Amino acid sequence: MALWRGISDGYLWNSPTLLKWGIAVTLLSLACASCENRHGADTTTPGGSGAPGGSGAQGGSGAQGGSGAQGGSGAQGGSGAQGGSGAQGGAGGKRPGCQSSGLAAQPFGNHERAYTAGSILPSHVPQGDLDRAVLDFHAAWKTNYLREGCGDGRRYVDVHSDGLTFSEAIGYGMLISAYMAGADPAAQTDFDGLFRYFKDHPSAGDARLMAWKQDQSCADVDGPSSATDGDLDIAYALLLADEQWGSSGGIDYRAEALTVIAGIQTAELRDGAFLTLGDWVDGGEYGNATRSSDVMPGHFQSFAATDGNESFSRLLDASLGMFASLQSRHAAQSGLLPDFIKSPSDAPFPAEPYFLEDAADGAYGYNACRVPWRIGTYWLTSGDTRAKQILDRQNAFIREATNDDPRSIAAGYDLNGAALPDSDYSSLAFIAPFGVGAMSDGVNQAWLNDLWDVVIAMGTSGAYYEDTLKLLSLITMSGNWWTPADAPCPND
Repeated sequence: MALWRGISDGYLWNSPTLLKWGIAVTLLSLACASCENRHGADTTTPGGSGAPGGSGAQGGSGAQGGSGAQGGSGAQGGSGAQGGSGAQGGAGGKRPGCQSSGLAAQPFGNHERAYTAGSILPSHVPQGDLDRAVLDFHAAWKTNYLREGCGDGRRYVDVHSDGLTFSEAIGYGMLISAYMAGADPAAQTDFDGLFRYFKDHPSAGDARLMAWKQDQSCADVDGPSSATDGDLDIAYALLLADEQWGSSGGIDYRAEALTVIAGIQTAELRDGAFLTLGDWVDGGEYGNATRSSDVMPGHFQSFAATDGNESFSRLLDASLGMFASLQSRHAAQSGLLPDFIKSPSDAPFPAEPYFLEDAADGAYGYNACRVPWRIGTYWLTSGDTRAKQILDRQNAFIREATNDDPRSIAAGYDLNGAALPDSDYSSLAFIAPFGVGAMSDGVNQAWLNDLWDVVIAMGTSGAYYEDTLKLLSLITMSGNWWTPADAPCPND
């Protein structure tokens, strides 16, 4: 993947493939400049040449947050917010940020759909630099984790340990490819390769879903059944793909999404009230339990809008109610959620240690650390105040617990707010999602700015999970998350 280094360092290329990359990056830079103009920010790029991740790239004299920044102090939806009267590009024609030379209908960096009013972006970095930082890290992520293999035209996300890949990783890769389309010329090729890999590994429980794990020989291992989170992201990513590239080509993305959604409803949704851990659950001790990080309200909302099935609307309401109950009854001081939840539809409570994975099963661990990102993306795109209330409790706790120092975020907490044993280290899996959660309210502006800086400064961790959550969080924190039902650019 030497071409990525060429992009970030500004080299000149002779290869046709690299030339395409150069064109794509140039187009993105123009789009970013256009976004800065619409938002009222200084179009002068801080830090000299403006290369992503360079020593002067962040926080120069033209940073947002001055009188012309988005909504004042970084807020969305104010008088200077995105989507104002000038945001549509005048009468007729496509919106300015929606020009992508045919690479995608919803190009990365278009910023034509503001997040919900009252939410915030990092205010100390111009929009163009926020986008370029995402591009830079996306380049590193692809180099480190995206692989060709396991068949012609196949792609997979290499988790580097404990097997080759998981359905979770395939879902993440599909999300990333769909959101980076328009900036990455290979996005659709990557997406289709990941999709084909998914289709090669049907679950034994429900063939519409994916077997959760494969080994280095590309074979299903450890029980060829599903894990709910991977299926949810795969279905949602297919809806994004339908908005990006349409469904009249070699893959009918919309039809495939509906197939996966139907599989989730049949095999993983219990009485419209909660999601089981996978299609392998048929009762017993796991039959009345769920995973907090499987609560993806934005996905549920999009599924309901796509197929008109009210089951996912009921699931959305029940899930947010479950979280509110857990916060009130079991995490009144911290607002944190446990990795696993028992009796989710009737007086939910945290699972006991070693319920399924480890000692942190009833604590805020490596599953629940995704909750601020999952709930945050939903708040940013829906304005549902129930989501904001969940985030506000968590934000208040983590800011006080760390004295507003993101580097003091522990890698796990008991629900009473105490750091878990052996958690006194910095992990992007915990820090980056709190960045998305911080976007819920302007009172967190300085905290959000610091979180952005720390997440960028931490670079790549060398760990698939941490780096992938960082990239997905950066996509959101930079203003580039959108939903299939409310895509920013007209699809005409």
